[in-house]
Amino acid sequence: MSGRSALRRLGFLLRPSWLILAVVVAGFAYMCFTVLAPWQLGKNSATEHRNQRIADSVRAAPVDVTALLDGTDTDSEWQRVTANGGYVPDSTLLVRLRHLDGAPAFAVLAAFRLDDGRTVLVDRGMVAAVDGTRPPAIADPPAGPQRLEARVRNSEGVPEDKLPMTENGLRQVYSIDTTQAAQVLDLPITAIPTDGRGGYLQLSEGQPGVFTPVPLPQLDAGPYLSYGLQWLAFGIMAPLGLGYFVYAELRARRRENTATGSDDPNPAEPITPPDMDADAATPAPPRQAQTTEARLADRYGGTRR
Repeated sequence: MSGRSALRRLGFLLRPSWLILAVVVAGFAYMCFTVLAPWQLGKNSATEHRNQRIADSVRAAPVDVTALLDGTDTDSEWQRVTANGGYVPDSTLLVRLRHLDGAPAFAVLAAFRLDDGRTVLVDRGMVAAVDGTRPPAIADPPAGPQRLEARVRNSEGVPEDKLPMTENGLRQVYSIDTTQAAQVLDLPITAIPTDGRGGYLQLSEGQPGVFTPVPLPQLDAGPYLSYGLQWLAFGIMAPLGLGYFVYAELRARRRENTATGSDDPNPAEPITPPDMDADAATPAPPRQAQTTEARLADRYGGTRR
């Protein structure tokens, strides 16, 4: 097959429909390799790291929280700690839009002043909402010196469109964040060093002032690894699928051209010659036939009409 014939066979690839399809497939493959797969694989790595931290904390003995406040370790989430001090009076803060056993609930926060004078934020646990909407009466934490055992948790951050509010005489927020809690309670709360956002204490079961403690997450990796591998597979399969369709199209055109005896995959429309009838596209009688008829009429004495 000549070079010109090959170019003609590949000419259909330059049509707008094929160009658009190629751009879509290339963009999809790019997103799979650079965004979608790394997103799921990153979540898998984060989940594995969290599970390892929880497993390590179960085996390790709790440390005094002041050691974390004075240290430089920024990977302290899930670590078990102890805190000695007392609850700050009138420091109750509720967190909306929580769930307890599948029903609406509130998380109850409070400030806890350590023996060295610093104040940390404590998550006392969950309480069920009344009629699914209102918080119940919140009992004050026990007064006097207390010794707490808790886990370090990382602040959740503050939603941009959710502002603190006061309802039924109770201060309420939409997330657990040490910086926001310090502003709402007007207290100098010290964040526990974690991964940059600062941490708080989440009470364990049986501790002074605890409600229903937040359970530990399940220690499984989840589906993130399989999702990431699937996106990688999709990124590989999409260009291969496009290549297969191109090959199938070329093979079909080659069969058609072989059947018609043409080597052009895009034959031009037939052009009506000048001496053809424009309406019926039927060739007019050749001039040579008309001349022969006239000669025969003259030879045998016929009359031309």
